[in-house]
Amino acid sequence: MTHDPADSSAPSLSSPLVPLTREWLSAVGEDPEREGLLKTPERVAKAWGFLTNGYTQTLSAVSNGAIFAAEGSEMVIVKDIEFYSMCEHHMLPFYGRAHVAYIPDKHILGLSKFARIIDLYSRRLQVQERITTQVADAVEALLAPKGVAVLMEGVHLCMAMRGVQKQNSSTTTSAMRGLFRSDPRTRAEFMSAVQGTLRGR
Repeated sequence: MTHDPADSSAPSLSSPLVPLTREWLSAVGEDPEREGLLKTPERVAKAWGFLTNGYTQTLSAVSNGAIFAAEGSEMVIVKDIEFYSMCEHHMLPFYGRAHVAYIPDKHILGLSKFARIIDLYSRRLQVQERITTQVADAVEALLAPKGVAVLMEGVHLCMAMRGVQKQNSSTTTSAMRGLFRSDPRTRAEFMSAVQGTLRGR
């Protein structure tokens, strides 16, 4: 069995998150020595090592040389890429789906790399607006295409389980580059292709 580098179980008993989690448990009124919580600090350290492993990766590493010569210039759309991230304001999860499109010029990218790019930026303390921009900038930097479009729709638990407590709300963000920004027909083609997958549509 090969080891998946994305499966980060590296933070262990030596992680600074372990004593910090014990302190946090005490601060919220729990007893970190009770049976159900004895191993919680180590589990939290491992979980956060995975949830924030985007800090330890680079764009060149996740693209891994999967850039190939383009044989055409038709729009490429990768839809319904799941993402999970942590809100930098409340450190609560937000999650959803991303849609990425580009119009090749000279190069194309292996399809699985779009999911890895989204993971690269979402597995950090984030805001959805920034992830959307970072993904668009990354695709543009890798391929120099004629255009890039990124649309992300997310559900934010900082809105659903606290604050305004609106469980059915969602947030949509987009970033358009090149032809997707300058040509309304190109942008409309992309939006039409992903419209049926948007939440509640």
